[in-house]
Amino acid sequence: MKVAFLENEVWWGGAVCRALTMPYNENTNAVLDFRRYRFETSNQTAPLFLSNKGRYIWSNEPCCVEIKNGCFWFDTDNVVVEANGSSLRSAYLAAMKKHFPFEGADIPKSFFETAQYNTWIELMYDQNQEDVLRYARALVERGYKPGNLIIDEGWQQDYGMWSFDTGKFPNAKAMVDELHGMGFKVMLWVVPFLSPDCNAYRELIADKEAKHCLRCKDGSIAIMSWWNGYSAMLDFCNPADYEYLDNQLKKLVENYGIDGFKFDGGSVDEYQCCVNGSVDDTVTPQARNYAWNEFGCRFVYHEFKDTYNRGGKSTVQRLCDKHHKWDKYGLADLVPDSLVAGLLGYPFICPDMIGGGDYQVFINPNFKLDEELFIRMAQCSSLFPMMQFSIAPWRVLSKKSQQIVLDSMNLHCKFSDYIIKEVDKSLKSGEPIMRFMEYAYPGNGYENINDQYMLGDDILVAPVITKGALKRSVVFPKGKWLDSNGRAYEGPQTIEIDAPIERLPYFIRDN
Repeated sequence: MKVAFLENEVWWGGAVCRALTMPYNENTNAVLDFRRYRFETSNQTAPLFLSNKGRYIWSNEPCCVEIKNGCFWFDTDNVVVEANGSSLRSAYLAAMKKHFPFEGADIPKSFFETAQYNTWIELMYDQNQEDVLRYARALVERGYKPGNLIIDEGWQQDYGMWSFDTGKFPNAKAMVDELHGMGFKVMLWVVPFLSPDCNAYRELIADKEAKHCLRCKDGSIAIMSWWNGYSAMLDFCNPADYEYLDNQLKKLVENYGIDGFKFDGGSVDEYQCCVNGSVDDTVTPQARNYAWNEFGCRFVYHEFKDTYNRGGKSTVQRLCDKHHKWDKYGLADLVPDSLVAGLLGYPFICPDMIGGGDYQVFINPNFKLDEELFIRMAQCSSLFPMMQFSIAPWRVLSKKSQQIVLDSMNLHCKFSDYIIKEVDKSLKSGEPIMRFMEYAYPGNGYENINDQYMLGDDILVAPVITKGALKRSVVFPKGKWLDSNGRAYEGPQTIEIDAPIERLPYFIRDN
């Protein structure tokens, strides 16, 4: 099916990881394959495209689409093209109301009240009770307000063993109790993979009738390739696998007081990466990814980053692991990725860990931490709905830089009531919390602005994302805008603003 661009029409959508290439215009050459799912990184996706002319395109099935010569070329005719109004916002609202109306279920306020903390980059594969507690105590001692604390990969003895490694965590219950006493909610990292040489796997497959784990077409257990090697994989379209992991996680809740889980992996791509045959295709990999997300979202404290076509759900989403760099895959991605996530129906978005969450960057022997980048990532994250730390600022930064980063956390806390109100609005209305300038102020030539945004209706945020920059241009829409010192700016106009290292440029609408 062919859909031609209108005159001066541009488009957004499809995949969060492609945000820096948007909006798509008549000169775009791109392929988005929602079937094979060969995107640069895993993240939020949906077969939805939205235009600045009020049109949207929605595919009712996983498809492949090529954008070239000013047209979308779909490999299916099962595609909806509709027009509603004449703006990006009107297109989004029409698509959302028809295809993914919001369910409105509440999300715990602790996700938004303060920063979240994750032990991954700080401890990497050496997760252990002593260092987790040391990290949490240091956060509190250094002025970081307690929030959700995620104990990441390495708390188990092996993948598929759903209990603490007692060699690393000799008294996990006491640890969780102490963390709760400090004011933290405690979440654990979980993946749908099981090492095929661990006891838990052998016990699981001994139940022949249940047919646990993803299968090949010949009925044998599928061994899947993922970032940690080769493993069997739970299939949440199989009630036996669903019930099995549900029981394991509920034991962690009941026995240790765990509050929730970070559900990692389980992408559409990973449900296809079989190395010992062809995966049973009576269920699509998209349906298996959907079922994995559906399973995890029953726990009110949860986090996902691998999600296909689940707009409108009250799901806490995180951007994929970012590198410690200024450009693509690093700081430059944070704003556009999060803005596109909102347009795909995923407004409850957390940027990746401040300083970067891709551990391979940090273990490179030539790695050198860039303090300026760390600060600008913290500032950029501070007026997102959520922000998340991992690497300890006090371990890697100068005292001056530490204070600036702490100020970023405090800025988020300062605006937490406003953020929570915007979250509540979004749960009901379905509108993005973070909004493209074109979404909020259509028809003003803002289509290509992707480095500043509106937080709700009243806060304009323009983070510094260029190394060495101490100024930046800010596009002010119509109205009067007040900076953090009370200085007023009248829009519409573009003004170069001072942005010293300790400052995040943001502006509040003066009503």
